[in-house]
Amino acid sequence: MDVLSPEQRSRCMSRIRGENTKPELMLRKALRAAGMRYRLKNKLPGRPDIIFPGKRVAVFVDGCFWHRCPEHFQAPLRNALFWDDKISRNEKRDRKVDEQLSAMGWRILRIWEHEVRGSPQASVLRIRELMDKEQ
Repeated sequence: MDVLSPEQRSRCMSRIRGENTKPELMLRKALRAAGMRYRLKNKLPGRPDIIFPGKRVAVFVDGCFWHRCPEHFQAPLRNALFWDDKISRNEKRDRKVDEQLSAMGWRILRIWEHEVRGSPQASVLRIRELMDKEQ
């Protein structure tokens, strides 16, 4: 049983962002500071958070809860079956999107939220290394 009323829960869930999250904004700021130009708006499968069209690199900033981070994920105690199913579907969708983008010739980098929060510059280096590799 939920401790919040359905209206309160709905309000809380509606405030969860799908884009322009704090980790995304931190990474974008670090990319700009490093002089790296990127694009946000795209119609690629999975809608990557950041793309580099010239190098065909797609970057996703995955939330530790929503994508089951091996280091930080803590399964909710309430409504456990619902959340396990929900997050399992997210993981399955992530794998499918990665396959689709790879088939289209894109290289994919998934960065955990905690990595960006810990060191945006280290995330920028990972992106730069991927971009410098030949396809």
